[in-house]
Amino acid sequence: MDIKVGDVFTWERTFTEEETFQFAQLSGDKGRHHMERDEKGRLMVHGLFTASIGTKIGGDLNYIAREMNFEYIRPVFTGDTITCELTITEVTPMERYKKVAMKIVYRNQYGKEVLVGTSHGIIRD
Repeated sequence: MDIKVGDVFTWERTFTEEETFQFAQLSGDKGRHHMERDEKGRLMVHGLFTASIGTKIGGDLNYIAREMNFEYIRPVFTGDTITCELTITEVTPMERYKKVAMKIVYRNQYGKEVLVGTSHGIIRD
């Protein structure tokens, strides 16, 4: 895939209770805030589970991350629909790969940022 600075990719998903329990089982993170419902009957989705939305885009690009930095701004709960917007900020051609940098913004169904971050890595030719 030929990518350039300024390219934008998006992906969204709605988190379910079943998936949140599955992530707790897989990750071993069974903190109460992920296992017990709040006053509205929701579970708090794990931060890394939320961040995983971006890995779908990375997989589509055949991107191999070398570094990822995230700032968690507000919680995500089961039933929330989160959109990940990934913007390419740097592309440096190398001998058999490209160095790539990106910024990533995750927003909930109300347009509020829940997670922001950056990543850099490579895409092999």
